[in-house]
Formats: sequence, C-alpha cells, structure tokens
Amino acid sequence: MVYKQKRCLLSAVVGLLALVYALSFVFDPQQVDKRSDAFTWLDPRFLDQIDAVEIYGPAADTRLVRRNNAWFVSADGAEYPARQFRVEDFLGALTRRGVWPVQARSASAHERLGLAEAAASRIVVRGGAGLPLLDLLAGNGNLSGRGIYLRKAGQNEARSGEDRLSGYISGPRSSWYNLRLFPDSETGVNATASITVDSVQRLTVYPPAGRGMNGPAVFTRSGSGWSINGIALSQPENNKADTYIRGILNIEGEDFISPSAGPEAFDDGRLVLELGDGSIRTVRIGPPGESDQRCAVVSGSPYVYALTSWAVDRLFRDASFFD
Repeated sequence: MVYKQKRCLLSAVVGLLALVYALSFVFDPQQVDKRSDAFTWLDPRFLDQIDAVEIYGPAADTRLVRRNNAWFVSADGAEYPARQFRVEDFLGALTRRGVWPVQARSASAHERLGLAEAAASRIVVRGGAGLPLLDLLAGNGNLSGRGIYLRKAGQNEARSGEDRLSGYISGPRSSWYNLRLFPDSETGVNATASITVDSVQRLTVYPPAGRGMNGPAVFTRSGSGWSINGIALSQPENNKADTYIRGILNIEGEDFISPSAGPEAFDDGRLVLELGDGSIRTVRIGPPGESDQRCAVVSGSPYVYALTSWAVDRLFRDASFFD
C-alpha cells in the first residue's frame, strides 16, 4: 500500500514538472518572438481564388489577369500571354512562410522605412469583387542589404525579411510577357496542346528576300530521322534538324506591338509547321523596319511580335548550318 502511494506521488510530481517545463517553453519570450516572426503575407488557401494582381512599381505598373486558369498581362486595352512560371513563382513568394520580425508599430516610422503610401511600391491581389485578398506596400531595403520592409495597407505594423519581391516589382512590364511565338511550348498547361519537336512532322521554310537560299527548304520527318527536299540526312545532321526546329519553337520576340496592317503585309518570308495532329502553324515575317527590326505573326494568334535580326537569323538558317 505504501509502495503504491509513493508511486502515485512520484508520478504526480513528474507530471507537474513536465507541465511546468512545457509551460515555460510555451511562454518563453524568445520562443514567443520566434513564433511571431514566422509569417506569411498571403494565405496559400487563397491561391485558387486569385483572378487579378496589380503591381505598382518604380518602372511601370502591371496588371495580371487570370482567364481559364492561364495568366495574361492587361495593357493598352489588350491582353497578352504572361510567363506562367514567373507568375506562379511570384505568388509563391507571397504565400511562402518566412522570418518577418516586426520592426515598427507606429505610423511615424513609415516614411523612414519607405512605407508611406506616396513613396512605397504596391502589390494588390484580388479574388473577385470586394476587398482585395492582399494589399501590400513595399518600402526600402533593410540594413542587411538582403531584406526589404513591408506592411499591409491600412495597418501600421511594419516587418522586414528576405527580399523575394523587388525583382518582380522593379522590372518593366515586358518582363511578365511570354514572348515566345509559340507560347504553349512554354506553359505546358495543357499537355495535349503543347508543341514539341516530336509534334512537328514537316517544316517548309520560305526564306526572306536576299537570304541567299535557293527556294523553299522542306524538312520531312522519316521515322526517327529527317530529309531535306527529299534527301535523307545522316545521323549527325538529324540532331541539327531537331536543334533547328526546337529553336523555332522557343524563339522569342522583344515585345508585343499593336497591329498596323493585316497578315498580307507579312510577306517577306514564312515558315509552315505541319503537326502530328493535322494542324498547321504558319509564321509570317514582315519586311525590315528602320532599326532592322522585323515583325512577325503566327496563324491562329492575334499578336504581333517584334523580332531582332538575331532572332530572324535563327528562324532562317543558312544551308551551311546543315552541312
């Protein structure tokens, strides 16, 4: 009987000590500070609700909109395809939990931290009508040189942490554009619609004037190889044909431009890609402009791309490339 009483007493003492230890850990000021420093600006649960993002930066203002689960840049009354991965990474930076200790709780500190509304950059994340999901002000870099001050609009509390946002805020609007002539080769949102080298069964190249090429070049897939104008290529050249076609699919413009003429004006060279699903995509090139820049249009797309002379050279390879 005495043994049982001692055992119960010892168990009670152990339990009490464990409780005291746990409470001391929970209420330890250092532990409380660490938990309050762990912070996320946007709850990841809202990701599927986001349909628009507005970025007001020092270089340009940018509006991103979501249509049918794909992102576009809204500019000048039109919508242009956005770099899907860039938008996803940007939203990931807003929803990722990090160490963001409080640096100020008073409005008097906002100007010093670059967080006054008139001076700060701004990110507004929207999800339908009503109040935004996030209205975030971005201020100066912190003393470490690797961090940034942030606060939510309407709140005085300012925090600082790892700067994951300045690269998105300070860039030009064009940094958000997906300027590939074949944007679906970048997004891969719908695997059945994504264009790859293996999708291309035939490519016919009509060179621009003065390229020194004798008529059109017809690349035809033959099994795992290729032929040009009916002449089969040996294995080393097969790799060059794949490289060439991959380069066409990945080619990017410098910017989108407003159309000033119909497709018939783009008559200085074209490429015709015949795909395995029976569809045909045609790239048409306009004549050189004053800066030697050319414009291009792609069948089925409403966009006009500005191309550098370097990009045009990649589209129309000299015959020596395949020797």
